[in-house]
Amino acid sequence: MSSLKMASLLGRTSRYMVSIESISSKQISPSIRTTAQQCRSYTQAQRPRSTANIQTMLCAQNNKFSTSAFRARAKTMGQLKQRNSTGPFSWKAALLFVLTGAGMVVYFRVEKARLERKRIAEMSKGVGKPKVGGPFVMKDLDGNEFTAEDLKGKYSFVYFGFTHCPDICPDELDKMAEIIDKVNEATGDPKLFKPVFITCDPARDTPEVLRAYLQEFHPGIAGLTGTYDQVKHVCKQYRVYFSTPRDVKAGEDYLVDHSIYFYLMDPDNDFVECIGRQDTPESATKVIMEHINDWKRNGRPLKTE
Repeated sequence: MSSLKMASLLGRTSRYMVSIESISSKQISPSIRTTAQQCRSYTQAQRPRSTANIQTMLCAQNNKFSTSAFRARAKTMGQLKQRNSTGPFSWKAALLFVLTGAGMVVYFRVEKARLERKRIAEMSKGVGKPKVGGPFVMKDLDGNEFTAEDLKGKYSFVYFGFTHCPDICPDELDKMAEIIDKVNEATGDPKLFKPVFITCDPARDTPEVLRAYLQEFHPGIAGLTGTYDQVKHVCKQYRVYFSTPRDVKAGEDYLVDHSIYFYLMDPDNDFVECIGRQDTPESATKVIMEHINDWKRNGRPLKTE
């Protein structure tokens, strides 16, 4: 029962006691008089002495409630001052905000670059677009037939050149050797990446000549040769220009002009990237690994045979 209700009840009881006393003793039976005296004694013992006492009781009860609530919220004065000076943010919250923002920026940049690579790769397959690569039939250095199907299942790195090239081909093959080593180191499996050298000079680049030439640069480069028509067809499939004459005599000296590009083909034997003379082994490796990682991220298998 609250203090206000108690005070009201005590007041009504007091008025009731006064009215009982004013009644003539002749009109009140002994039992009623006894009961009235007992009620008055109880009321006087229980009610506060004055209104000030009631107010004191109410304030004590209110102070007890507010003090306990304040103690639950507040800590030390130093902590309260620090909270007021720094506001709702702390250095931990600021650090978390910065790290989250930086992570989102990096993620969106990586995702944007991945989508751009995918867009370029899809463009090379689109209708009405010049398609790089396609079916062909050549011979490997052991005389076995080699087709475009043999390039499927792994990323291939195709270069067109000839063994009598005075300077450009040796420079590009040196770069190709560095790229092969870097990619193999990054993937941890040399069988995931297949470098291929296709000659533009089949009359002079026999399998024996081509094998000895490629061994000087890297043992992992696969050499392909064939007839003039076969070379012309594969160059047309890859949009490669070359100026080798058709009918040449043994021992005849001539120059060959050709396009100077590396063609990166995905495991479906679709063109995805062109590496030029402006690229370094480091930048070329970065581009190749981006495509390989994109392929793996999509859960598509690669041949390791």
